[in-house]
Amino acid sequence: MKGSRALLKMLEDKGVETMFGYPGGQVIPIFDEILNSTVRHVLVRHEQCAAHMADGYARASGKAGVCLATSGPGATNLVTGVATAFADSIPVIVLTGQVSTRVLGMGAFQEVDAFSLMMPVTKYNYRVLDLQMLPEAISRGWDIALSGRQGPVHIDLPVDAINSEIDESLLSRSFEPVEVREDLSKLPYAISLIGKAQRPLIIAGGGVISSNSSAELIKLAEMIRAPVIMPLMGLGSIPHSHPLSLGAMGMHGKMCTLNALKEADLVIAIGTRFSDRSHSMHNQMSQSCKVIQIDVDRVEFDKHSHTAVNVLADAKKAMQIITAQLKQQSSKKAWDDRIKELKMRCCCNDIGDDSMPISPRRVMAEINKMMDDDTIITTDVGQNQMWAMHHLKINRPRQLISSGGFGTMGFGFPAAIGAKIAKPDKKVMAIVGDGGLLMVIQELATAVAEDVPVVICLMNNGWLGMVKQWQNLFWKERYSGTMLYKSNPDFVKLAESFGAKGIRVEKPSEIGKAFKEAFASDTVCIVDIHVDQDEAVLPMLPPNPTLPIIKGKCPF
Repeated sequence: MKGSRALLKMLEDKGVETMFGYPGGQVIPIFDEILNSTVRHVLVRHEQCAAHMADGYARASGKAGVCLATSGPGATNLVTGVATAFADSIPVIVLTGQVSTRVLGMGAFQEVDAFSLMMPVTKYNYRVLDLQMLPEAISRGWDIALSGRQGPVHIDLPVDAINSEIDESLLSRSFEPVEVREDLSKLPYAISLIGKAQRPLIIAGGGVISSNSSAELIKLAEMIRAPVIMPLMGLGSIPHSHPLSLGAMGMHGKMCTLNALKEADLVIAIGTRFSDRSHSMHNQMSQSCKVIQIDVDRVEFDKHSHTAVNVLADAKKAMQIITAQLKQQSSKKAWDDRIKELKMRCCCNDIGDDSMPISPRRVMAEINKMMDDDTIITTDVGQNQMWAMHHLKINRPRQLISSGGFGTMGFGFPAAIGAKIAKPDKKVMAIVGDGGLLMVIQELATAVAEDVPVVICLMNNGWLGMVKQWQNLFWKERYSGTMLYKSNPDFVKLAESFGAKGIRVEKPSEIGKAFKEAFASDTVCIVDIHVDQDEAVLPMLPPNPTLPIIKGKCPF
């Protein structure tokens, strides 16, 4: 069997239904075979967006996404999207074409060392110098991407290899499963600490969602009467409506989560990193607080100064053992009452009003009205992302999709396309700013051509809003490189020029109606909402620990 056909057959056997990519000279053999394949190819308009779409597909479905680009600039354009997936531990199979092995290293046309370029932003790398390597690259690469701490795997395909022949019987070879290490030896001590704690708190990160352990999280939280706070990647791991859910934590998190974290005597951190955005001098735990950290990757341990019990294990397995062995907990009425007080006093859910200009909080309130369990929200990066994190009522895993660790502008719209293709029965909305949307606006052509009816909620404030907010608060209002309003296009006309739909919103009373019209249109639609240029995302924990917390309307 020809190598290009063998590649497609192995993807078909893995259950791949969709692949996102862009052609070029070194991958023409693969594209030729796609014509006879059951794999749907989605032609993007920029390779970075192929990676973002595969990423969004993976986050929405829980399966591995697949993207494909040619050698040289095709591969380099993929890197940002691959790094985005790597930072958030998302399983993506990244396929790149490569020049012939005969001229590797000789500066051939469109040659780049994609193997080395991808190494820092992937979980594993293969270069198929001999077609006999292909079965292992696909089979073990697939296993590596989805096992343990998930992540992208890159496979570089020289054109002469994919044009050569392979014995079809080799495609079904089995390989040793990837070893996933665990260390459960500290679990008995962890269980004893939980039993003694009077003010336990759980931090639920993206690992809870990727391990499909939301049910175990809720059972544990209810069993020990522990409130749950979440970084951006963990939103949805416990329903917003649950009494023990306190919501988002971090630099722009809710004040109630900050206070609960400071008052806890035991923190159980599950599938979460103690990153600079979630753990800083402003939201330090008390010195007497102990930490139990459950993670499948030991590299995330000991990134704080507290007495720690590190449990190297899958989140689902560890929580199942804890709840099975934990004795019935005594009442924690004082802690229960305190958590209720914190939730009641928190003003962070203020939804704005009908005044002009339109408050971004009012936009979030209207999204909450139309959002149900059949809705997926993606976000871009910046103020739009933080307003979504702060105010949306996310009630299930994989309902909110956002670039966390890498903070990639331009992620929201292509990720929404990937999510909609993964879940065609769901309503999908991308919440974006004008800056991020302009980076990937060409994918309107992809959405129209592929008939992918996503709704783009454009928070149009004419600025690079988050950078402007920093310049306002910490740089004496010296605005440099952040003004967009002087040259922004008419987004409604721009949408229409692609064959999409555009709706302009200039009053708060028009928002809900516009969303209904957008979803009813059954085509990709930009809802261009002109929001307040000066509204900041608050509260905010300043990057400089000597500066006070900017609380906004929260009184405590």
